[in-house]
Amino acid sequence: MDYTLLLKSITGHISLSREEESFFLSLLQNRKVRKKQMLFHEGMANRYMAFVISGCLRSFSIDKNGFEHVLQFAPPGWWIADIRSLLTGQPGRLNIDAVDDSTVVLLEQDQRNEICRKTPAFERYFRILAENSLATYQHRLIDNLSLPARERYENFCRQYPSLINCLPQKQVAAYIGVTPEFLSKMLNAPSVRTDPHDNKL
Repeated sequence: MDYTLLLKSITGHISLSREEESFFLSLLQNRKVRKKQMLFHEGMANRYMAFVISGCLRSFSIDKNGFEHVLQFAPPGWWIADIRSLLTGQPGRLNIDAVDDSTVVLLEQDQRNEICRKTPAFERYFRILAENSLATYQHRLIDNLSLPARERYENFCRQYPSLINCLPQKQVAAYIGVTPEFLSKMLNAPSVRTDPHDNKL
């Protein structure tokens, strides 16, 4: 397994000795996930964080009407997890599956705690991840409440530039909160402005 991308993510924020790096890597589990294969199911206790080496994962929920709502895409270089389940041990509310054939590494919560005890610099790394994630979700919540669909789509394109041309429109629509039909019409009529409250699922 090539851990270059993961180590680049880590050493962009903290410095590690060779021994600390080796110990951290020894805690990881490697996993191949086929396209559309579930890594975690709603109702499962999510004990792992997943870092994407190649491919792409997504987290999503399904409402009572059967509509999917995508919370996050995770292309290479991103972490993904059901954070609430990870921290509390309670059954998760999110599904996490592979958008494409993917290679990921898994870090169990107990082992994350262990590496933070043995190497305090990891506390800073995971704190930075958590702060960045919180800031992203706050901005996305504000966008979903206040912006029209076209601007939400433009924000999606800025957030995930590598995914614009490779994701099915259905999944993009589930991320920005519109129906696939609405998204298709919107993309074919670039000059049309929409009310932010008339295009929800």
